[in-house]
Amino acid sequence: MYSDITGVILAGGKSSRMGKNKSLLRIGNQTIIERIADLMKSIFSEVILITNTPAEYSFLNLPTFEDIYKWKGPLAGIHSALVHSTTEKIFVLSCDVPLMSKEMIEYIVDYKSDKPIIFCEAAGYHQPLVGVYSKIILKEIENFISMTEVSDKSFHHFLKSVEAEIIHPEKLSFYKDELFFNVNRPEDFEELKKIFIHNN
Repeated sequence: MYSDITGVILAGGKSSRMGKNKSLLRIGNQTIIERIADLMKSIFSEVILITNTPAEYSFLNLPTFEDIYKWKGPLAGIHSALVHSTTEKIFVLSCDVPLMSKEMIEYIVDYKSDKPIIFCEAAGYHQPLVGVYSKIILKEIENFISMTEVSDKSFHHFLKSVEAEIIHPEKLSFYKDELFFNVNRPEDFEELKKIFIHNN
């Protein structure tokens, strides 16, 4: 259990491609957000939720904060988490990634690096919504958000402008591409249910 890093769940997206709030969809006997909350609470002594619709998540009984810069994408969620966390570092997990494992999270958290951001390149993509962020980059985020017309691409532009440690985890014994499976569209959710049934 980590007490020197805050676990952060990002649930701020509009779910526009899904057509409904994907974090409240059910796999097995739990919603996606409940699965992620239970996972994060098993790893971090402090877990917070970042969302612009806090009433939807009151049943989780987690400290909940909204974006300070509204509807500016995931970078704004990370910014709010860094502002509100009581620790110097946070570990971010987006509710888009419901099959993430405890082993993978602990590996990323324990990865030795002096860079302010740590995340994986996995399943063919950079995965910055599963990673460590340090308060030292707060001013850079604020400058970037206030200067930039924010889009999904702009988050990746920001990551190129700061020092990030990019981990390549494919050779780890517990690694599977599906840990980083991303749920955005109805067909992704159908695939997620198949993977879940196969694994259980």
